[in-house]
Amino acid sequence: MSPLTHLLYLHGFRSSPQSAKARVMAQHMASHQPQLQWWCPQLPPSPREAMALLQQGIQDWPHESMAVIGSSLGGFYATCVAEQTCCKAVLLNPAVNPARDLAKYIGEQVSWHDPQERFFFLPEFVDELRDLTPAHLTRPERYLAVIAKGDEVLDWREMRDRYPRAQQIILPGNDHAISDFALRLDGVLEFLELV
Repeated sequence: MSPLTHLLYLHGFRSSPQSAKARVMAQHMASHQPQLQWWCPQLPPSPREAMALLQQGIQDWPHESMAVIGSSLGGFYATCVAEQTCCKAVLLNPAVNPARDLAKYIGEQVSWHDPQERFFFLPEFVDELRDLTPAHLTRPERYLAVIAKGDEVLDWREMRDRYPRAQQIILPGNDHAISDFALRLDGVLEFLELV
């Protein structure tokens, strides 16, 4: 693979580019990899629209030298992007069955980082997630899954089993947000060959 030139970061459900992990990555890229093109978009609630935004945004990116990082629902989207582009992907506590898990969130939602910001998660979004779900991973060696056993939102065993032949970093304890992500950065950067 070519040296990395483009990096996409995808936040989770109700999250934003202001998430702690996104900010840690953005700061690291700005100070250590300023030549690398970094993009961390605010994703719309509709999965179909989110993927359309991503496809449009990366259409001119060189697939052989790009990578994607995704957290939670962003990990699901990152898997979709990686399967479409054959790029490397880092998944941080990735959602493996968001159609099932998010069905209970249909209705009005509040953004984590701006309580004034509200959006509606519509019933058809569950179908969109189901339609987007990749059947299988074509090249698991392109993936690194960082999985916290202490994730209070998602079952770490489901994450482990969804990415069985991928590289995995299993964290004892920890939480869904991977609150000490700054301490885990080296493993991510090593996988992306940025160290």
